[in-house]
Amino acid sequence: MKNNKFLMIIAAAFVVLGTTSCGDDFLTASSTEKQEAGGAATEGAILSNLGSAYQILLFDSYANNNYNSVPLMSDLRSDDIYKGGGDAGDQGQLYKLSQFTSSADENITGLWSIYYTGLARCNNVIIACGNAVNVPEDRLEQYKAEAHFLRAYYVHLLWKFWGNIPYFEEPLTSAPYMAKQFKADDIYKEIMEDIDFAATEGKLPMKVSAANTGRVSRAAVLMLKARVVLYQKDASRYAELAKDMEELISTGGYDLYSNFDAMWNDENEFCVESIFESNQLPEGKTWASGWQGYGTNLPAFISPNGLTDPAEVFKGGWGFGPVRQAAYAVYEDGDTRLAGSINAWPEGSYTPRFQDTGLFMRKYSARIGYNPPPGDQDLNFCNNVRIFRFAEALLNYAELVVIHGQTEVNGLSAQSCLDRIRKRAFGADNSIPATAENIKLERRREFLGEGMRFWDIVRWGDTSLLNDNDAAHNSVRTWNDYMKYLPIPQGELDKTKGTEYELEQNTGWN
Repeated sequence: MKNNKFLMIIAAAFVVLGTTSCGDDFLTASSTEKQEAGGAATEGAILSNLGSAYQILLFDSYANNNYNSVPLMSDLRSDDIYKGGGDAGDQGQLYKLSQFTSSADENITGLWSIYYTGLARCNNVIIACGNAVNVPEDRLEQYKAEAHFLRAYYVHLLWKFWGNIPYFEEPLTSAPYMAKQFKADDIYKEIMEDIDFAATEGKLPMKVSAANTGRVSRAAVLMLKARVVLYQKDASRYAELAKDMEELISTGGYDLYSNFDAMWNDENEFCVESIFESNQLPEGKTWASGWQGYGTNLPAFISPNGLTDPAEVFKGGWGFGPVRQAAYAVYEDGDTRLAGSINAWPEGSYTPRFQDTGLFMRKYSARIGYNPPPGDQDLNFCNNVRIFRFAEALLNYAELVVIHGQTEVNGLSAQSCLDRIRKRAFGADNSIPATAENIKLERRREFLGEGMRFWDIVRWGDTSLLNDNDAAHNSVRTWNDYMKYLPIPQGELDKTKGTEYELEQNTGWN
C-alpha cells in the first residue's frame, strides 16, 4: 500500500530545493547545494536535504531522460532476457549492452548522471547533520544513518557498473567541478565505511513503523552489506554476514509473503516480505524531464506491444526485455513462481517485435489501472521496485553456509532456509538438497526480472553461461572478464581531459 506521508517529505524537497539543475554536468553540485555552505541546519533543512536524497530512488526508469531502469540494465547482460524492442537500433545502446559491445559513446549514461547526483545530495545531508542546531540526538543519528545508507546504495551501483569511478564527499563548488578517480577496490572500502556506519545498532530500527514505510531500516543496510561484500568476494567478512542474515531471519520481523504472484500487486507493496523498495505513484513524470514526479516507465518498457488481455489485467507496452526460453525452462512443474514471473502470451494476442519469444517479465509488467490519466501515462506507472526482499536473506544465508563454508549460526540451517523458499513456491513442502548447484538455481528462479542474475553469475565466476551463439534471436556474444565494468562514458572523459582529474578508461575498452 502506498505511503503518502513519506512522499510528502520528498515533495517538500521539490518545493524547497527545486529540480532544474539536477544532473546537468559531470559531478556538479545538485540543487541542494544552493543552500548557504557551512551554515547552521535546522531539522527542517536536514529533512529537505534527506527528502531530496531519497528522491533519486524514483528516477531510475527514465534516468536523466534515458531508459535506464536498474533491474533491466542489470538483467540485459544476463542469460535470462533479450533486449527486444523494435529492432537492434531501437535504444541501440541497450542492444550493445546486451551483446557486451558497449562503447564510451553508446552507454547507459542516465544511471551515471542520477547516481552522481544522488551522491552529491547524500553528501549534503551528512554535511547538514554536522551543522545541526536543536535536533534531538537520536533523530540526528537516524538521519545520518539514512544518508550514509543511501550514499552507499547509489555508489555501489556506480561501482558495480563502472568499477573505477570518481568519488567525493564534499561539495564541488569551484571549477573544474571534478573529483579524483578511485580504483574499484578503494571504492569498495568507501562503500563499506558508509554501510558500517549505518549498520551500527541503535541508529536505525530493524524494521520501520507503518508511519515511516519507505524509509531505510537496519535490515535494508544489512541486505546492502551482503550484496556488496559478496560481490567483492571479501571472505574476511563472510562470517559477519552469516550472523547478520541469521539475525534478520530469526528476529527481524520479516517473512515470506504467502502468495508469490500476488506479492507484486499494488495493494501488496510494503508487505511482510518487503525490506526496502521504491515508492512510486502514478503521477508527475514528463517526457521533458526525468528529474521530477513519482511514476515509473519500466512496466511500459517491458510489456508486449499491442497486447490484448482477455482477462483485462495487463496492458500493452513497448516490447523490450523478452524472456529467453532457457530461463522459462528452469522452473519445475508446480512452481508458482513460473506464472508469477513470466507471462506467456499466445500468438495473436500481441504484436511480435525484435528477439520475440512470446515470453515477458510479469513482476513489473504494465497493469490496467496502474497509470490512470492525465499526464504522460507510459512514464507514470505506480509499480514499486522491490530492492530487497526477505527471500534474498534466506538464500544469502544458505549460500554463505554451503558455498562459502560458513558455520551455521544459532542452529539455523541452510537446508531450512532453502526449504522455506521452496515451500512458498510450491504451496507445500518440496525439499531438495541444499547443494551449491541447487542454491544457485533457486536464486535464478526466485529473482527473475529483479536485476540479480548477471551480478550473481559474475561473482560466482560462472561467466561461461553468458556466452551466446543464438543467431535466431540476434544474440551472438562472447564474454571477457574485463567486461565486468562498462566503459566510462565519453562525455565524462572529455570533460576531464587535460585536468588533474583526467579519467582513465576502464581496461579493455580503449
